[in-house]
Amino acid sequence: MTTRPTTLAISGLIRPLLEPRLPDDVEVRWFMTHEEALEAVKGAEIGWFDMNDTDAMVATLRAASELKWLNSIYAGLDFMPMDLLIERGITVTNGAGINAITIAEYVVMGMLNIAKGYRDVVRAQDRQEWLTDSPGKRELAGSKALLLGYGAIGKLIQPRLEAFDVGVSVVRRSGGEGVLGPDEWRGRLGEFDWVILAVPATPETEGMIGADELAAMKKEAVLVNIARGSVIDQPALVAALEAKAIHAAFLDVTSPEPLPEDHPLWKLDNAHITMHLSGRAQDKMFIRSADRFLENLANYRAGKPLSPIFDPARGY
Repeated sequence: MTTRPTTLAISGLIRPLLEPRLPDDVEVRWFMTHEEALEAVKGAEIGWFDMNDTDAMVATLRAASELKWLNSIYAGLDFMPMDLLIERGITVTNGAGINAITIAEYVVMGMLNIAKGYRDVVRAQDRQEWLTDSPGKRELAGSKALLLGYGAIGKLIQPRLEAFDVGVSVVRRSGGEGVLGPDEWRGRLGEFDWVILAVPATPETEGMIGADELAAMKKEAVLVNIARGSVIDQPALVAALEAKAIHAAFLDVTSPEPLPEDHPLWKLDNAHITMHLSGRAQDKMFIRSADRFLENLANYRAGKPLSPIFDPARGY
């Protein structure tokens, strides 16, 4: 009796990093287009079909009726049909932690940029104008940051800010010693100079920063979002920035993405928009992803646990 080889459907974008290192006794179907993906996933047991078009990824998942393990470089998979993943009992591994270092660095960069007025310094250079004073006079040292979300990214943000002598208060859903619980942080918003969003996109976090939360912040506060655009009530944020009710917002994510050309956020001097580039500001993302996938593949074939597991019932 012959045993059917393990069948994998994988995006050809990762092929150069994977192909030389894959076991000989697996069947791999590489694809480059959505149409090729729909064919490749038929009968596939394992799928890694990340694409820039999330609708195409959803359609590919629906076509993969025999899929047992779905891998993704995305940390947030909120665009995927959770009910389908649960119904089919598909094991999902995501990209949690793959981009954590560069995103944590991006948070520090954004905070320093706003604190020192560096955007205005760059603009002065473009005008060939020699400034005689700094457009930003804030110091990170001695300031206080509220960090909402303590996953792979949050765990790296905290020590980097503490190295700048920023006092960091962490909010965790599970609570714990020395952290704020989900029912505590709103009452203390007025204490913080920086409010940093690093939470997953779930129904619970959607719109968690709205008009009431913005009104409770210091006038000097800066809102930093490297989570998802959906966690902020964006019209409320625009209103707060226009009224200068808070000092500024550093937004790596918006809703929608790309942000329409005529959106008011583009023209606000106190809105800093970085086009969801924080995770891409590195050259190791695909290397790390390939290494993790190969380790998981060996574990999958040996009947060992995979990591990190994305739980569709929780949304992260």
